Amino acid sequence: MSDTNRKNTGRAQKSGARSPKSEQKAERPEPKAALNLNEEINSETGIKTQPVANPQLQTESMEVHHHPDLHHEKKPWKEYLLEGLMIFLAVTMGFIAEGIRENITNKEHARQLTSQLVQDLKSDTSELNDAIIFQQHIVEANDSLFALLQQPMAKTDLRKIQKLIIASHSLYPFHPTGGASAAIKNELHLKQFAESDIIHYIAQYEGRTELAHTVQDIYLQYQRTMFDPFLRQHFTPANLDAAFAHKPLPDAQMRNLTQADLTQLSADMVLIRVVSNELVTNYKTLKQRATTLLQYVQKQYDVE
Repeated sequence: MSDTNRKNTGRAQKSGARSPKSEQKAERPEPKAALNLNEEINSETGIKTQPVANPQLQTESMEVHHHPDLHHEKKPWKEYLLEGLMIFLAVTMGFIAEGIRENITNKEHARQLTSQLVQDLKSDTSELNDAIIFQQHIVEANDSLFALLQQPMAKTDLRKIQKLIIASHSLYPFHPTGGASAAIKNELHLKQFAESDIIHYIAQYEGRTELAHTVQDIYLQYQRTMFDPFLRQHFTPANLDAAFAHKPLPDAQMRNLTQADLTQLSADMVLIRVVSNELVTNYKTLKQRATTLLQYVQKQYDVE
């Protein structure tokens, strides 16, 4: 091949063959301006315009946001009256049902308290029976001792005097149960108690109980101030120990005893007998008040 042909062939290869980079540049499309989907171009004027909304969509949108008609047909006045009456009846029945339930609850609570009060009063009356019997024995001992002290010392039975002094140096204190009555006083707002006389009878019973306690305290004070000094000064230790141990006295001896001592004890016995008799009277009256309260509660509240 001649040099001329070689040159022509080389030019042909250069003109017909392209490099890979040049091919990529040739195949890459020219960038186009981003189109706004909401814009359209008028073919005649070339001006961009906003797309016209679809009338059908606008109609549907209006239908969605359409407000309901506020001008409803009014109900007849009878329907309003009926609805109001039904509401009134429902509320009234609710109050009635609540009142019935509360009344049943209060009635049961009152029954429990009165039943307990009946048990307390039965226990108190039994205790008062024992107190009355015991205190009457003390009164008898006081009377016997007072009569014995009226004799001259030379003729007095010293052993018997000591026995009667020990018998008089005693007391049967009474303490009421009181639990149910205190609970009832805290529940006086209950209809079952407010409309009855139970608080009146309880007040009478408790008032007499307080009086009995006052007499008991006075009797105990007399024992400390009148009996105890005589016991310490004139009883022998052996006799004193045997007396309070409920054992027979070893002998009839007494220490440093004079006629004046017996006369003083006789004067003291006047006061002791008054208080002792008063205590028996109070116990009997207290038992009557307890019995009256017991009978009223049993009848008023039908409990046993």
